[in-house]
Amino acid sequence: MAEETYFDRISAQIKTGKEPYQWYRNRIKELGTPNTAELLRSGKLNKQPTPKHLNMFIYAPKGAKKLPYYDTFPLIMYLKPAEGGFYGLNFHYLPYAMRARLLDAAGQDKLSVSAVEGSRLTKPTIKRYLYGYLRSMCLKIEPEDNLTAIMLPVQRFKKASTATVWADSRKMI
Repeated sequence: MAEETYFDRISAQIKTGKEPYQWYRNRIKELGTPNTAELLRSGKLNKQPTPKHLNMFIYAPKGAKKLPYYDTFPLIMYLKPAEGGFYGLNFHYLPYAMRARLLDAAGQDKLSVSAVEGSRLTKPTIKRYLYGYLRSMCLKIEPEDNLTAIMLPVQRFKKASTATVWADSRKMI
């Protein structure tokens, strides 16, 4: 039998599938924050992010020295290809309630790029990722785990605090 994953433990507690985001935040606090390795072992890994799914991976950006801050463990929704990589919406750049609004706008189960195009919420989240700087395989998040994934406090910002990043994001919106 396969080892129970972090997502399995949260799923076992879901009663209706429509629990409010605060319910998820409370369950995550009870279970504790998973580490990067635990999350990457909890699902299907791919060499590239899977479109129409949320994806997590370890990342070391090319221009890290020049960036004011960056996330080394992004949670992205794939947008489109770019030369040498891709564009994605990194949900970690938004506070939890805004992440839930963006996920809802994208269509929680079947993520739609067209549904979020032009949304003000996407402005601080659009990032370019280069394949040569991915430091792990990409974890494909199953649709039933999307809400859990966006509520996990696993952002790994370098050079700035989460509060600073979120404040800057709010200013952009």
